[in-house]
Amino acid sequence: MAIEKQIVTEQEMQRTIERLACEVLERMGDGNDLVLVGIQRRGVELADRLRGIMVAKTGTPFTMGKLDINLYRDDWTSRSGVPSINSTHLPVSIKDRNILLVDDVLFTGRTIRAALEAILDFGRPRSVRLLVLVDRGNRELPIQADFVGKKIQTGLDEQVDVRVREVDGQDKVVLLAPGS
Repeated sequence: MAIEKQIVTEQEMQRTIERLACEVLERMGDGNDLVLVGIQRRGVELADRLRGIMVAKTGTPFTMGKLDINLYRDDWTSRSGVPSINSTHLPVSIKDRNILLVDDVLFTGRTIRAALEAILDFGRPRSVRLLVLVDRGNRELPIQADFVGKKIQTGLDEQVDVRVREVDGQDKVVLLAPGS
């Protein structure tokens, strides 16, 4: 049985998302060429929250999309069962747009590699920046986030779960370690 340790509270998560939204506005601007793209599953909820904060601060109606990367994963044929396919929805052309790719946890970098491949199937953006709520290290690919909510070091046998109220009924981040 895994041992669960809370590493981010609901209040800390809210403050972190607000800080990240301010950093994005400061570094990427508030132009209409910015498109927030959340990676299915919890990246979509985080992108929607960021978008809400950014709209409230600037009045700019930022565009948001959602991206399913399951068929782009390099491990889906080795996983047990059939991959869970969600939907991709990009409401505008991403050609020559600045993309803010949003995910909950950055670990090996393989999810982001898959997301980049998926995005390129929809066109060539001007730039792609990465925002993650938690960076847990242990990269297998040379991928780094441009915006990070919280950095933690984890073991390969540990798991980081981001829980959001829209999906899980609560906001928090937990570290799951193998129990004895």
